[in-house]
Amino acid sequence: MSLASVDRMLASSGDYALCRQTIKQGSKSFYAASLTLPKAVREPAYGLYAFCRMSDDAVDGEGASVNAVTTLRERLDLACQGRPLPMAADRAMADLMQRYAIPKAIPEALFEGLEWDMQGRSYETLEDLYDYAARVAGTVGVMMTLLMNVRTPQALARACDLGIAMQLTNIARDVGEDARNGRLYLPRSWMREAGLDPQAFLDHPVMSGALQSVIERLLAQADELYLNARSGIAHLPLACRPAILAAGLIYAEIGRALEALSCDSISHRAHVPSRRKAQLLAKAAAATPWLTGAQHTDALEAASFLIESVLQTPAPSKPPSASLFRPFVNLETQFVRVLDIFERLERAEQLSKSR
Repeated sequence: MSLASVDRMLASSGDYALCRQTIKQGSKSFYAASLTLPKAVREPAYGLYAFCRMSDDAVDGEGASVNAVTTLRERLDLACQGRPLPMAADRAMADLMQRYAIPKAIPEALFEGLEWDMQGRSYETLEDLYDYAARVAGTVGVMMTLLMNVRTPQALARACDLGIAMQLTNIARDVGEDARNGRLYLPRSWMREAGLDPQAFLDHPVMSGALQSVIERLLAQADELYLNARSGIAHLPLACRPAILAAGLIYAEIGRALEALSCDSISHRAHVPSRRKAQLLAKAAAATPWLTGAQHTDALEAASFLIESVLQTPAPSKPPSASLFRPFVNLETQFVRVLDIFERLERAEQLSKSR
C-alpha cells in the first residue's frame, strides 16, 4: 500500500519527506538500516520515528517544559480527531493512526513512560523496570508491527519483547550518563543484593565489581528477550523480516561491546562500529529464510495491556500491500546502499578518532 493510494490522507508526501529528514539527521545508522524495509513500511516508519523523536525531545531535550507531557497529550487528542497541528510529525501520526488503526492507548502509554522520566521515577524490581520499558519501547514495537499490517497476539508479544530488550540494553549502556544526570534505572533490589547503596551510587557513580555484576545480570535478561523476540519475526511479512532481525542483532551487539569493556558504562560508552553493523546486516539477510515461529510463549505481563488495546480495536478496512508478502525483491540493491552508508560512517568514525 503506497502512501499515495490512501483516501483522506491527513499528511502529505512533503510531510513524510520532512519526517525522513528527521531520521536521516538524527540517526544515520538507523536511517541506513531502515532502507532494508520495503517502501510500504519504510515511509510510514519515518512518520512514526519523527513523532516519537519529537515526543522524546519535548520531554528530555533542551528547553523542555514541565508541561511537556500535557502538551503532547493535547497534540495527540487533536491527531486522533483528524485535526493535527500544522506540523509534519503531528500530521504523519494522525495519518498513521487512521490508516493502521493504531489505538490511542499506545502513544498514550509512551507519554506515560516519558512522564515517569520527568518525575525521576525509580524501579525497585525487574518487573517494575519492565513496566517502564514496555511504555517507552514496547509501544514502538507494537506500532511498527501495526505498520506491517500484523495484529496477531503472538507477533505483538514478540515485538514488545524486542522493544523491551532494546531498552534494557540502552539502560545498561547508559548507567554512567544517567547517574550523572541524577537518574538510575537499574533495579534497586538488584543493587542492594550486590552490596550497593543506590543513593550512594547516584551521589558518586563509580565502577565496581558489584556494579559489573548488576549490569551483566541486566544484559542476560535482555538476551533472553532478544532470543524470544526472534521467533516473532517469522510472523511478519516476508519483506519486513531482514530489517527487524538486523535491528535485534545490532542492538544485542551493544551488549557484547559493553561486556568487552567489563561492563564499565561509567567511564565508557559502548558502541558497535559501522563495519560490524554491516556484518550483522548481512547475517540477518542470510538467516531470515530459516526463521521459524513455532515457539509460543505468553506476553510479558507488563506489555499485556498494549496487546489488549490492539485486539480490542477493529483492523483497518484496507487490505495490506501484496508486496509485503513477497520476498524483498530489491533487498540486494538496498543492501549495497546500506553497506555504502555504513562504510562512509566507518570512515567518519575513524577520522574522528584520529583527530
